[in-house]
Amino acid sequence: MGQVLRTRVETSDPVFANNREAMLAALAEVDRLQAQVVAGGGSADADKNARSVARHRKRGKMLPRERIEYLLDDLSPFLELSSLAGWGTDDPLGGGLVTGIGFVRGTECMIVANDATVKGGSQGPTSVAKGLRAMDIARRNRLPLVSLTESGGADLPKQADIFVPGGASFKNLTQLSAEGIPTVTLVFGSSTAGGAYVPGMSDYVVLQREAAKVYLGGPPLVKMAIDEDANEEDLGGAEMHARTSGLADYLAEDEPDALRIGRDIIGHLRWRKAGGGPDQLPVPPRYDVEDLLGIASSDIRVPFEAREVLARVLDGSEFEEFKPLYGTTLVTGWGHIGGYPVGVLANNGILFSEESKKGSQFIQLCNRHDIPIIFFQNITGFMVGTKYEQGGIIKDGAKLINAVSNSQVPHLTVMMGASYGAGNYGMSGRAYDPRFVFTWPNHRIAVMGPKQLAGVLTIVARQKTEAAGAEFDEAAFAPIRDAFEGQVESESTALFATGRLWDDGIIDPRDTRTVLSLALSAVHSAPVAGADGYGVWRM
Repeated sequence: MGQVLRTRVETSDPVFANNREAMLAALAEVDRLQAQVVAGGGSADADKNARSVARHRKRGKMLPRERIEYLLDDLSPFLELSSLAGWGTDDPLGGGLVTGIGFVRGTECMIVANDATVKGGSQGPTSVAKGLRAMDIARRNRLPLVSLTESGGADLPKQADIFVPGGASFKNLTQLSAEGIPTVTLVFGSSTAGGAYVPGMSDYVVLQREAAKVYLGGPPLVKMAIDEDANEEDLGGAEMHARTSGLADYLAEDEPDALRIGRDIIGHLRWRKAGGGPDQLPVPPRYDVEDLLGIASSDIRVPFEAREVLARVLDGSEFEEFKPLYGTTLVTGWGHIGGYPVGVLANNGILFSEESKKGSQFIQLCNRHDIPIIFFQNITGFMVGTKYEQGGIIKDGAKLINAVSNSQVPHLTVMMGASYGAGNYGMSGRAYDPRFVFTWPNHRIAVMGPKQLAGVLTIVARQKTEAAGAEFDEAAFAPIRDAFEGQVESESTALFATGRLWDDGIIDPRDTRTVLSLALSAVHSAPVAGADGYGVWRM
């Protein structure tokens, strides 16, 4: 048992109030976009979305989140992932796909549901990437995969962007099955062309009578290909597949019946976690989670105390700190979240050699004792300059990245501020395959800060000009510098990152403990075991 963390937060402080106001403003925009996604339709035009949803309902169909709610156990949580994928692209917001983790008959499952109100459920680049990410999470965490399918197949105008990566979804289904991870597909409408292979490669298949249509080629294609006149029911109707082709394992009368059958299938699997459960009862933090709104700095360049975050996330606000007097800009230690033991690395400033070595040692210890690691990122990078280069910052930073790269225990990453440069790598950013990555809405991610990048661009331009024997015109270059800085700023936001699936979703800081508890429960569906060894380190 660790020490109870003490708080120094003053909610009456004007700085706290300013931070809180900025965070609430960012959250309001996230909530607005989330509401747009939930409403359906996939367009920024509310009237167009309403018409699309009305047509869907006129056919007697549920919306995807309604199907998910019906499938899940009563009053159980649903951890939706990547809900704002596609933001800032020409794909529909959310990608026309809902993914997340929920409990079905007491079993945590990865659930993937097409939204047929968005382009008929057709698959574009965002939906393909989002679906592949869901499958990856299911495989790595040993979660049964339930697909709620209603899709017209590929978004044909974007076929060049989806054909090659989209093929991996079929491979992934077969590999999940080969690893003993159940795959269950419920079809409520079209599942055509390449989409026909989704039920074709699933362990269990449920088709809804008179609604499900599963075929490689629809009537127009069949007519063009072999000059045969065929109807949809004969080609791919649910009853045909149940009675003739054998594709359907179960024939459902309607949507509730299909979802009931899906629940029964998951129930008879008798799925068991392989990673164990909590080792103590969850205990709420001693401090108000509302405070998290005002702790993170509104100015990304201003550091904030990571222990204040930990005090509002860890069970009982208890933390056993490791090496508290060494490498002080990196906080390391052990605690519990939701009853699960965790190791913690949290940034309290820039990374020096001492922090790198401390973090490396701590990650090794967590691997020795099979303890998952939570990375709380607020990092502008590793220290630079002659003194630090000569002191070995490269080889020491490499030790940290080596430790992160070869660690085998589950990593969960929360980006709660800056995430710049190699600091992102050393703190288990997306490229280092953490099991989950979540961000706060104030998060910024880039090679470096916008001002620094623009400044570097200016210095390089000046040196190039002067090397050519000309005089550098600072005033003339200023618009170029400002435009570049603005571009980097816009490409560093949390929305930009989540739109490209660099994370698994933007979360309300107040929900951090809940989200991490659900994620920790999910990762313990798979065995939790550390690495036996690491690569060569330069001493």
